[in-house]
Amino acid sequence: MNSEVIDEILYDSTSLLKEMISIPSHSREESEVADLLVEHIKNKIGSCKVNRIGNNVWVTSKEFDTEKPTILLNSHIDTVKPVEGWNRNPYSAQQEEDKLFGLGSNDAGASVVALLAAFRVLVDSKQKYNLIFAASAEEEVSGKNGMECLIKQLPNISFAIVGEPTNMRPAATEKGLMVLDCVVKGVSGHAARNEGVNAIYKAIEIIEGIKRYKFEKVSPLLGEVKLTVTGINAGTQHNVIPDICAFMIDVRPNGMYSNIEIWEILKERFPECEFTPRSTRLNSSSIESNHPFMQRCNLLGLESFGSPTLSDQALIPYTSVKIGPGNSARSHTADEFIYYSEIREAIELYIKLLDGLQI
Repeated sequence: MNSEVIDEILYDSTSLLKEMISIPSHSREESEVADLLVEHIKNKIGSCKVNRIGNNVWVTSKEFDTEKPTILLNSHIDTVKPVEGWNRNPYSAQQEEDKLFGLGSNDAGASVVALLAAFRVLVDSKQKYNLIFAASAEEEVSGKNGMECLIKQLPNISFAIVGEPTNMRPAATEKGLMVLDCVVKGVSGHAARNEGVNAIYKAIEIIEGIKRYKFEKVSPLLGEVKLTVTGINAGTQHNVIPDICAFMIDVRPNGMYSNIEIWEILKERFPECEFTPRSTRLNSSSIESNHPFMQRCNLLGLESFGSPTLSDQALIPYTSVKIGPGNSARSHTADEFIYYSEIREAIELYIKLLDGLQI
């Protein structure tokens, strides 16, 4: 593509990103940045209709053909709240040489603007697929008014690209998430006498068993299922044997088991513990290595990997891949930033990966 065209699109994209940074858009508070995105799309891609539900915004390619497959380009417009330690105003986009600082610059504003730029270029050329760009809300909290709500409004999707900071490497698989609330029961009694059954002692044995437990199936890219006890609560006063001990487990599935399968296995392995999932909807996701998109990634020398972090992929019920500009290690950190060169590279790579793709 002509470098002057890329320069113009890059300028528009980085200008939009600076405006996005200046508007606080914490999860469930994305209304103003959604307004901004709607106006930007109307001004830059006026021939395509902009749609909105809640704080989710999407736009479809011109002359949508139901006989063609449809590709979804998605990233999220919400951010976490700024952590302690910022040396700059997190809501003021500040440039230092090739760096652009600001909350949400890396996660995932750069992906939003780069995917929108690619959409803008691709809809002006004839493709063998329909294209939808969608900016979703509530990704950072896996909220029900984000992707889960948006997906019901979209036509049938054949394939999706989810923009998250991956250094523009395709994540061929992604870990899921399930939080289990666990209860172990004992029998209360007086601490001064040899009576009762201490629920804490029972729970310690079970927690040690959970720590040692290994699920049989191991993913070549994601490794083992990861179980981490991250909280515990028991006892009412010093002289009463506790009859209940509650703890929680952060479960990171590896794509080899569904969340429900993991839950059932743990219930069978540790019958003296009650396991209650807060949700089972955030499953692992993956894409086959022979998928046309992954084959094109290989041709361009983009090495795939397994991602330990969760994204809206967990809520997308069709084949998808996570790929975007930036580095995941910068996400949710003080003085978050993106390189301008990373945004340019992302725009160019998205176009190369998608232009003429057949799925």
